Amino acid sequence: MPRAAESLINALLDLHSWEVYDVDAQGRILAGHDESGSMQLVELLPDGTRTRLTALPSRSSGRYVPGSEPRQVIVQHDSGGDERMQLSVITIDDRIPYRLDELMPLVHDSRYLHGLEDVTETAVIYSTNRRNGVDMDVVVRELAGGEETVLYDDGGYIGAAAVSHDQQSIAITALSLQPASTTVFLAGRRSGRVTDPDEHAAHHDVAWSADDQTLIMSSNHGREFTAIVRVSEDGEQWQDLLAADDHDLHLSVSPDATAMVVGHHRDGVDELTIHDIDGTQRATVTLTRPGMPAVVWAPDSSRFALFVNAAGDPGSIFSVDARTGQVITVVDGRDQLPDDLELSEPTVHRVPTPDGEEIPCFVYPAAPGGDPRLAGASVLHVHGGPEAEANRIFNPVVQALSAVGITVLVPNVRGSAGYGKRWVSLDDVQKRLDSVADLAALHDWLPSIGLDQRRSALWGGSYGGYMVLAGVTMQPQLWAAGVDIVGISSLVTFLENTSGYRRAYREREYGRLDRDRDFLVKASPITYLDQLCAPLFVIHGANDPRVPLSEAEQITAALAERGIRHELRVYSDEGHGLAKRANRKDAYPAAIAFLSEILAQSPSCQPEDA
Repeated sequence: MPRAAESLINALLDLHSWEVYDVDAQGRILAGHDESGSMQLVELLPDGTRTRLTALPSRSSGRYVPGSEPRQVIVQHDSGGDERMQLSVITIDDRIPYRLDELMPLVHDSRYLHGLEDVTETAVIYSTNRRNGVDMDVVVRELAGGEETVLYDDGGYIGAAAVSHDQQSIAITALSLQPASTTVFLAGRRSGRVTDPDEHAAHHDVAWSADDQTLIMSSNHGREFTAIVRVSEDGEQWQDLLAADDHDLHLSVSPDATAMVVGHHRDGVDELTIHDIDGTQRATVTLTRPGMPAVVWAPDSSRFALFVNAAGDPGSIFSVDARTGQVITVVDGRDQLPDDLELSEPTVHRVPTPDGEEIPCFVYPAAPGGDPRLAGASVLHVHGGPEAEANRIFNPVVQALSAVGITVLVPNVRGSAGYGKRWVSLDDVQKRLDSVADLAALHDWLPSIGLDQRRSALWGGSYGGYMVLAGVTMQPQLWAAGVDIVGISSLVTFLENTSGYRRAYREREYGRLDRDRDFLVKASPITYLDQLCAPLFVIHGANDPRVPLSEAEQITAALAERGIRHELRVYSDEGHGLAKRANRKDAYPAAIAFLSEILAQSPSCQPEDA
């Protein structure tokens, strides 16, 4: 790879990322910042002044303890990306930044995970699988004395938990055994099912009404797209507050339940509006760059912090007045962009398939100053999940591929979220290979935008890694190369070896080992290794609790046995993906160079009649 291209890729990977976790009544923002190489806690003052709070070996997140003086923060952290979260406490004083041995333990047991769900002035609410290593319980721990009350221990995988205003009940959102679905129920003083666990429906963003008598949530109960609804405790009465016929609505309810921020989600970006809780619109939040915002409310409901990630912005942070929608910039993510770096902006397309569907797809054009040998080359960058979606956000890999001269297609193949209940369900179990077939439809479409079908490769992580492996093994005549990051090579061994607390919920999507094994074998890339001719670059974390390292090892062992060009990079301090900048800077430039070398020429593995 030319030195200039390598320098540009490193500049993109050196850009710092932000996350927003909390904001207090004075407008101080608890954020995550990866300037040190991994995501660490930072406090931002309203004027943008930054104070680093943690210096841990792995990524951390957290929440303020409301009203604490001096200010205290509950820190959530794991070890080497193993996702077994532990909870600790820090006090914001002269000792900062805190290192691992300086944290005050709150809930520690490295054998199990402890997910921070909520924090009140007196208690921490967390979910944990410590009872049997599989099922998630919800626990309230008093901060003063450490007394714990188990509010829920009836099994299942907890997605979120919201405590009532009187702190006597909790609304739990859990994955159900229906694909792309969740269920909501109450525990504590109020208890019982709110939604039907057997219904094919997704419910998210659950919050209590001001009087704790009803719930406000986003839901696609009985409809194609998610709407904002009010639901009675027993689930018998449903009232629409806001709905749209052609797109999903996202929701964030204020702590006092008098207001809500609504995201109108269309083709990978959200437009935000502020409403009274009855649906009456207060204001529109005007942002200069469309992207995907994350909303965090102040405890007094006067304002909210907003993190916005957009294709042309690595991530900015804003403070927004909840009454007027006035936006104040706290961090402008574009300030760190080199003057000579112009980010690629995507165009939106619908790609036809042979069976009459249309695949939503974002196309990032190759940068004008790229390698001329790569003109007409393309990479399909496939998202993970699979019940997730690709949005129009900043991605350093996508931008780096564009910068070296490669056109990048970012599709939402069938099975992706964000395009209605029907679309997200089109890859369930026996339909899995219909999603793989979408890769071929995208390949067929390449000439219509001036791209060379012979020089197209695949890149993806997690489920996207599965799609990479499925494409190069099941459609060997189409793809010149692939980059597989923490991908699944065998659905059978993946389900056998993944963490116990995840297995049942992955089986709902892929199929059950005891019932669908034959199909799981049929849908596994490793079944078709005799067809594989494309070179592969494989990246994996040694501590991955979701897709075990064995998935990467067995695919690369098979490639080595057959003499097919490949490279495997394993990172001992990573889990499901690469959280540390040093590892990303080791892996991604090498992978991009690997693809660039192959795509700059006519790949030798293509059949002569391709």
